[in-house]
Amino acid sequence: MSVKINHIENEIIDQYLYDENPTRPWIIGFSGGKDSTVLLQLVWNALKKIKNKPLQREIHVVCNDTFVENPIIEQYVNSVLLKIPQEANKQGGLPIFVYKSIPKLIDTFFVNLIGLGYPAPNNQFRWCTERLKIDPTSNYIKNKVDENGEVIVLLGTRISESANRAKTIKNHEIKGSRLTEHPNLKNAWIYLPIKELSTEEVWGYINSVPSPWGANNRTLYNIYADASSDDYECPTLVTNKNSPSCGQSRFGCWVCTVVKEDKSTNALIQNGYAWLKPLLDYRNWLVEERNLPENRMNYRRNGQFLENGGPYEPTYRVKALEKLLQIQKEVQTNQPFVELISHQELVAIQLLWYKDDFYKTKVSDIYNSVYEKDLIMNKTNEIIEKEKELLREVCKDDPEHFDLIEDLLKIQKTKDLMTHKIGLKSGIEKRIDEFLNNEIKFSE
Repeated sequence: MSVKINHIENEIIDQYLYDENPTRPWIIGFSGGKDSTVLLQLVWNALKKIKNKPLQREIHVVCNDTFVENPIIEQYVNSVLLKIPQEANKQGGLPIFVYKSIPKLIDTFFVNLIGLGYPAPNNQFRWCTERLKIDPTSNYIKNKVDENGEVIVLLGTRISESANRAKTIKNHEIKGSRLTEHPNLKNAWIYLPIKELSTEEVWGYINSVPSPWGANNRTLYNIYADASSDDYECPTLVTNKNSPSCGQSRFGCWVCTVVKEDKSTNALIQNGYAWLKPLLDYRNWLVEERNLPENRMNYRRNGQFLENGGPYEPTYRVKALEKLLQIQKEVQTNQPFVELISHQELVAIQLLWYKDDFYKTKVSDIYNSVYEKDLIMNKTNEIIEKEKELLREVCKDDPEHFDLIEDLLKIQKTKDLMTHKIGLKSGIEKRIDEFLNNEIKFSE
């Protein structure tokens, strides 16, 4: 083992044991990629070196699932997340815990794109990052701060990754301290144990030090190798000089339309994962169709006029859902573990269409047409119709009250399902004001 690796492990031990607040937990941001894998291995092996002292500080391994992760890396990461707590318990009860953060239902990619009609993200309107990645993990960190007063967040960020990363690290460093203040979260500190490691050293460690939780690091190496496109160079420090380039591919969301080209998925397809091609085609279709005027409404969801730059037209949302389900069905023929959109998201999309007064096409009809079987959506549509019949009966002497109560129910139901009630009070008040204004005009 190199002198640098020994030095990092010793620093981790020192920080773990001699911190001024010995109980504030560590939170390790874990993606399953090469850098976060090295980080977790170093922390794990450092803990194993500690003898005759209690391991009282908890370590929380937090992995964020956006629901649109690259299926190859997602399957690998899920297998790793199962092993970590099992092995931690077997190896003397190491205080290592796993948590998978997920976005709220209202914040998922397809609920926004297909349900609300948000256009596919680009650099000018990158609505996805905060909803899918930042908020879920930040909420977990905030909860741990509330429980413990402070937390330390360990990240696998490295200076050699890019000039921007190096500049960011330098700007936030506190001289003489390993910890820096989190730029956005109060009472959270950041610790970057592997910031000085090069890419060669990262791969050298992965290929020479076995995973302490029993994963096969060669599997991770092979995933990167398969995802490497021809224009990537990744010098490797391995014993076998004939090993292929490990690649510097970044695994992200398979639907990412912010990047110009999804090079890693392209390379995976060329290296034997042909079943990913329908996913790549869908992603490319989203890019091609994003700014076509016929796909966009001319006003925002708040009613503000916008010349062909608003949300997607309902007809395009239907097309996007139909294509997505067709792709999911096709891929699941040989890869049954792949789920591109969940039933919960389908229900949420139906309710959002209902809220937008778009009734012509039902989500369940699209699903049933593609899969040739019934999708049970908690009988949402039947309940809606029964409510309408009941409301009409109650309001038969005052028909105008039917519209008011129905609108209020729509607002309340949508907010309840989304567990995201911001705007519920204002939405109800706005509808009541509209009703009262109409009543006044009628009386005049």
